[in-house]
Parts: sequence; structure tokens; C-alpha cells
Amino acid sequence: MAEDASLRFLLIVTGSTLRAEEMDRPLAYYLKRRIEEALEASPDADLADYEVQVIADFRWLHDEPLQGMATISLGGPGVNELAHRWLEELPVALAVNERYFIQMDPALAEPHASIWGMDNPTTQIAVSVFLDRYLPRFLERCATVPPASIDLDDEGDPESDD
Repeated sequence: MAEDASLRFLLIVTGSTLRAEEMDRPLAYYLKRRIEEALEASPDADLADYEVQVIADFRWLHDEPLQGMATISLGGPGVNELAHRWLEELPVALAVNERYFIQMDPALAEPHASIWGMDNPTTQIAVSVFLDRYLPRFLERCATVPPASIDLDDEGDPESDD
């Protein structure tokens, strides 16, 4: 049965390629765990109801309601279609020796960030830097995002209640 709910998600989007599945998805679950720890430790009551989910790039790109949620793209534009889309859209907040990048609007008009490196070890460094330098401000912005009313039924078929 389709169920409508008002939820607040912070999405971590990884690529759908085999390389991304092998290298970036485990890193995304590490990032998820660290964000959940930060959410639990936060005194901000507006962050208490957030759920952190790891999803694939094509799911985010083709599911319009997800696009308005707080989102972190993980992995480079060669393996993650969302990172590819955001390559020219999001400003570079940090670039280190053209080896790793953190892209996000300094004003955080939208709670979107893209974290990637030229390879998996540099992507890991970028994640570490994001956690240390940018996550608190990113979560402050997330606290201002209102809950979204979404259909939790992935199939969208009300006939499949069996």
C-alpha cells in the first residue's frame, strides 16, 4: 500500500557503475554513519527527524521529489551522473592540487554538495575534509529544510497491495 509521509532525508548519492559500486558505495556508508553520529550529537531539535539514505545517481536524477532534499553526491563525474551534472552547476568550495574537490554553494542556497577525487584514495581524503570543515554548516542548513511529503511506495502501483 502506498503511504504518504512527511520525512526529512539527507541523501548520499553514489554512481551506478561497477567501479562506483565497489569503491564509492562503501565510502558512502562510512559517510552516512558519520553524519548520523553528528545528527545524534546535535543539540538542534530541527535535525532530530532526519534520515540519512544512500541511493544511486539514476534514482535521484529520475525521481523529482528527491531533488529537493538535502543531497551529497559522492564520487567523481566519471562514475556518478549527479556529480557530472553538478560539475558546472555547483561552485568549487575547495580544490586541492586538482586531486580532490568539494563543490557547494558558499551560501548554501540549496543544501547540495559534491565530494570527489581523482581516484578512491583522494575521494576518501575529500570526505574526511568535508566532515571536518563543511559538515556542521551543511547540517545547519539542513535544519532549515521543511519536511517533504513523499510517496514511500517505490512501485507507485496502488494495485500491488498483496
